[in-house]
Amino acid sequence: MSVIGFDIGNENCVIAVVKQRGIDVLLNDESNRETPSVVCFGEKQRFLGSAGASSAMMNPRSTVTQVKRLIGRRFKDPEVQTDLKIFPFDTSEAKDGGILINLKYLGETHSFAPVQILAMLFSHMKDVAEKNLEMPVVDCVIGIPSYFTDLQRRAYLDAAKIAGLKPLRLMHDCAATALSYGIYKTDFSSTGPTYVAFIDIGHCDTQVSIVSFEVGHMRIVSHAFESNLGGRDFDEVLFGYFVAQFKEQYKIDVNSNIRACIRLRAACEKLKKVLSANSEAPLNIECLMDEKDVKGFIKREEFERLSSALLDRVCIPCKKALADATITVGKIHSVELVGSGSRIPAIAKLITSLFGREPSRTLNASECVARGCALQCAMLSPVFRVREYDVQDSNPFSIGFSSDEGPIRTPSSNGILFPRGLSIPSTKVLTFQRSSQFHLDAFYADPNELPAGVSSRICTFTIGPLQGSNSDKARVKVKIQLNLHGIITVEAAMVNNIHFHAIFQ
Repeated sequence: MSVIGFDIGNENCVIAVVKQRGIDVLLNDESNRETPSVVCFGEKQRFLGSAGASSAMMNPRSTVTQVKRLIGRRFKDPEVQTDLKIFPFDTSEAKDGGILINLKYLGETHSFAPVQILAMLFSHMKDVAEKNLEMPVVDCVIGIPSYFTDLQRRAYLDAAKIAGLKPLRLMHDCAATALSYGIYKTDFSSTGPTYVAFIDIGHCDTQVSIVSFEVGHMRIVSHAFESNLGGRDFDEVLFGYFVAQFKEQYKIDVNSNIRACIRLRAACEKLKKVLSANSEAPLNIECLMDEKDVKGFIKREEFERLSSALLDRVCIPCKKALADATITVGKIHSVELVGSGSRIPAIAKLITSLFGREPSRTLNASECVARGCALQCAMLSPVFRVREYDVQDSNPFSIGFSSDEGPIRTPSSNGILFPRGLSIPSTKVLTFQRSSQFHLDAFYADPNELPAGVSSRICTFTIGPLQGSNSDKARVKVKIQLNLHGIITVEAAMVNNIHFHAIFQ
């Protein structure tokens, strides 16, 4: 039996496995450590991962990328609509308000939910792991963004289940990064906690966590995020710049041609990487469209000027994480910068200015989440013996409950059952006086904490029927848990020590 850590990124996936002598990142069939998060449907077969990325140009409208942006979201969300304008595949609204991805496959049009596409990616990652290890893979820990809602977390579990995986935990990306950083450290102070800021600038988002380390223990003090600020946004700045330039210089409209858009975006991503190490960079694409070869050129100064609005937003989640942790910049021992979008020099300068120190790059920027997830999986699995190390994550959103009679209030909670920053997992027991079946509604108590466009409603639990009660009003005890995945569940409902069902809706 093996234990695996999965980082299903918006652009690439990474698989890490714990072995007797440490942690290894597994190679895919092309001997690469990262696998593209791509599912492509050809005329007669389906291509996954690297094969999907290679086939994307031949089947642009049947190639699904960045499915992580769509999982557990509503079709009419403003953020979703903005993303859909970039994607080449067709989408429509499902009956439940979700998203359907409409693709041509085997000569017919098929509609897939994002969770099905994600399950295909999980299945491919599972196959890659099993080929490497030559044994079945079931137990795993999966990295997710801290801003994922209850619905998105459930969708991830559903996708993993479809693929034949058993997630032992959905772990926040920054928590996984902190674990892969802290478990090997031996120089933490013995007189008090050591605070480290982890800044993860990924392909589509920015996450920041302040983490407290002590010997044998780590605790997430605060989470902050910007769900719409990542490497791809800087790519879009370059894309827009060259679209305008080519329209004026070559009289072509790149936006009118799907293949041209895909090629130019890929070229802009490479150009951004070149600008990270050089002060200027050229762009050359043969036969972009209308049989025209195009050339472009940009300096790093110009790129930073065009990206100034994006760069200004980088510091916002950093300041919020510090404020929520109620500590000053001076107490931060180190700043760890990771993520595929973290290599832009201007971002490092901003973080240096904010924290008063150069950010460290102790960890592998692309592999740290998967490595941390693999470590956590080993800790949770009965198969492995791992050094005693306590990982204490925290709840990113305040969660409240209401019943048929109104909001549920307790003396210390001010109407919030699971406050933001509360350790997870966490359990609460509520007592009701009821004579018949009733409902409990879970909701996010502060909409300002959520990503834009996300509904405050989480779910509804039906408690009953209460046939076991012998009086007009019986005392009903309901055990509610914010579990290890960060998902709200009703663990038990009892009347006079008799268990009743709680139905999730």
